[in-house]
Amino acid sequence: MSSTLAPALDWHQRALRGQVPAPVDEGSPFDGAGPEVHAELARAVEARRPELQDLAIALHDDPEIGFEEHRSVARIVELLGRHGHTAEIGAFGVETAFRTGAHRGDGPHFALIAEYDALPGIGQACGHNIIAASAVGAFLAAAPVAERLGVGLSLIGTPAEENGGGKELIIRAGGFDDVDAAAMVHPGPGSAASPVLAPRNTGVRRVAVTYRGRAAHAAGAPWLGRNALDAVVSAYQGVAQLRQHILPIDRVHGIITDGGAAPNIVPESASALFYVRSAEIETLVALTDRVVRVLEGAAVATETRAEIDVDPVPPYLPLQQNLALTRRWADSVRGRGRRVPPSPPVAVQGGASTDMGNVTRYLPAIQPSIGLGGPEDVHPHNAAFAACTVRPPAFEALADAAVALASTAADYLSDPALRAAVAEEFAAQGGRFRWEDAAR
Repeated sequence: MSSTLAPALDWHQRALRGQVPAPVDEGSPFDGAGPEVHAELARAVEARRPELQDLAIALHDDPEIGFEEHRSVARIVELLGRHGHTAEIGAFGVETAFRTGAHRGDGPHFALIAEYDALPGIGQACGHNIIAASAVGAFLAAAPVAERLGVGLSLIGTPAEENGGGKELIIRAGGFDDVDAAAMVHPGPGSAASPVLAPRNTGVRRVAVTYRGRAAHAAGAPWLGRNALDAVVSAYQGVAQLRQHILPIDRVHGIITDGGAAPNIVPESASALFYVRSAEIETLVALTDRVVRVLEGAAVATETRAEIDVDPVPPYLPLQQNLALTRRWADSVRGRGRRVPPSPPVAVQGGASTDMGNVTRYLPAIQPSIGLGGPEDVHPHNAAFAACTVRPPAFEALADAAVALASTAADYLSDPALRAAVAEEFAAQGGRFRWEDAAR
């Protein structure tokens, strides 16, 4: 077992035995920007609340999928322009990305991150309309504070979180190279008074496979054929058998994307797509290799040829929260009357994935979650969750998230001791990491 894999497996084993330390809520030991600035930020968000709610509703009512979010970006940029901020659309060479704000001199630079893409068929069922509106509200509130301090504050619009890896594309283009820390918030289910403080999320890699066989008449001369669909079915069943022997938090799931043209033709081509998820980078690499071997074995068993495409979309790295920043967020959201679970949330491990994970491995960053006040059993990626994003409790969450994001940004930009703690923690976590480092 490699030296880097062992700690990950040890963590999982201790968690299963109940030996993971209980979270302790210590609060933030740093002063941040101070209560007067926090009150100023809250007033600024409240003053723009109708506009932010209108933006969230507009993005909900006119959803656009990844890399096609032209109207969504136009709406966001128009709102920014209404308040005197010019945004660059198509930033970083990504057509539906944008950036506004500035990095001033040698001072610190904080980035607020917006998402706005929708899911096919079910619209804003991951709450990206709330993510965008809260980030815009936070930026508009905190920009005057950053200007007074002479430091940098940016709002970065990142497309195609759902299945395109927009943030990784921006990283590769150097879009985060001058950023020192970043934050965004993600909506979740349940009571608006009970957000998950800072969940860990798995990383994900996509593995696409197309099997090439030989067509034949399925009744007249089946012995002449080599069935590509049989290869896909064998691969699917092989992956299902693999699941018995993976880590508890690991996930592998897939669909058949092409199963042939007609029942009386032995399929000469068939395809499938699998998502491979794990909580650590090295276990993600190892599990992907195991899945690939299953797919190769299915080709051998069916005398077909496998065309395997690993990472047709940039991999999403496991989310890594910065506790020093998270505690500032927690203090801010408590100030809005919300109950926050204890931190650090070492036992809160989510199975979903996000390209925000790539950002958190590239620089100190956080993605806390906030409840929209919907039913506990209505989770993201459900049409009912999309409906929850345009109800009054969601608008309360939007305002609370915007205030807490703005306060966290102002705290970081104002407090050298906090910045030092954030940087020290990030260095202890291994420092800057890119997917290319794992792929070598």
